[in-house]
Amino acid sequence: MTARGAQAIRLGFSSRSGAQMRTLNAALALFAEHGVGATSYQMIADASGVTKGAIYHQFKTKDEIIIAVAEMELAKLDDALEAAEAEDDSDVARELLLNRIVDHAVEHRQGANTFQFDPVLVRLLSGHAPFQRFVERLYGMLVGDDEGPDKLVRLAALTCVVGGTVAHPLVAEVDDETLRTQMLNVVRQLVGLPQPTTRAGRAARSRTPRTASA
Repeated sequence: MTARGAQAIRLGFSSRSGAQMRTLNAALALFAEHGVGATSYQMIADASGVTKGAIYHQFKTKDEIIIAVAEMELAKLDDALEAAEAEDDSDVARELLLNRIVDHAVEHRQGANTFQFDPVLVRLLSGHAPFQRFVERLYGMLVGDDEGPDKLVRLAALTCVVGGTVAHPLVAEVDDETLRTQMLNVVRQLVGLPQPTTRAGRAARSRTPRTASA
């Protein structure tokens, strides 16, 4: 398997100052709690402990903040995607990638649904070229490059399962490890991946790049 995304610009590649990172992390928490549209510059400034003018100095528009937050979060999957693209065994590659996607969703339960379905965020990202390239690589790894209703339905189901399940009230009391295990069982079926009963599955899990929770 070739590293198809080797020449792609990595999400979140721009260096950020400490002040900018504090702003982005504050915005991330507010977006998860209130939604993107309902979060104001003033709310972000208050949560960051600075003036609204200071936020304007870092990011000229709210759209810039939204895109930067989305890139910051999605960039956490970059290493897993590149590792999957470098794998020769497609099942191992998909297992590795699915593990990291589910890990990330579970680590960010409150915000996972927002970042997949918030209408403001969806609108902005639909016109953001680096995001579109990233999604094409991600979806291509998981379900292949063939077009058609089967692929679209499986991708839609996968998105709903990952983003919707972790934020659902029914699983609020389910511990993280149990939720990971059960979700992986479901998403493997959606992408046509067998359950890992061999060393290959364990190897993919052990090679999955991990990041600290935000």
